[in-house]
Amino acid sequence: MTNMQWYNEPPQWQTLANGLHLTTGAQTDFWRKTHYGFIRDNGHFYYQTVQGDFTVNVKITGQYRVLYDQAGVMVRENEMTWLKCGIEFVEDIQNVSAVVTHDFSDWSVVPILQPPPSLWFRVQRRAAAIEIQYSLNGEDYQMLRLAHLTQTETIQVGLMAASPQGAGCEILFEDFKIVLPD
Repeated sequence: MTNMQWYNEPPQWQTLANGLHLTTGAQTDFWRKTHYGFIRDNGHFYYQTVQGDFTVNVKITGQYRVLYDQAGVMVRENEMTWLKCGIEFVEDIQNVSAVVTHDFSDWSVVPILQPPPSLWFRVQRRAAAIEIQYSLNGEDYQMLRLAHLTQTETIQVGLMAASPQGAGCEILFEDFKIVLPD
């Protein structure tokens, strides 16, 4: 996790040999306008700048407690153009979640009724397209979403966590890798 920096550093965090452990701050989120009418850009984002295509892989384990506690991967051009995907806690259920924002955020979820202790994510950028895949076991992946994000060559890529309504939750990111094409 070299060359990474914080956008909205969390109150507690530490890098580990194979990952990152953090506790989210209270009332943190990334969201723009849709349905709720507000803009939030104070979630935690540990990122590096990447040019062109890439593949991100990460294993996520969370202690989700309160509505909308979340952790995952973020790809960001700026405050109005970004994507976040991962786990989001809704009605006491872990959901695989994706939000794509082009000034207005959208949101899609898939409930995981019997969630494993951890979930794995693979996010691939090919030109302006982002493909999001998830796995319940770290081996078998299925597509969650394919979305258009941006034509901009240089973007920020990394780990995202937030607690929109709660006082914070603990998140462990492991085996995070950004792979660039040869």
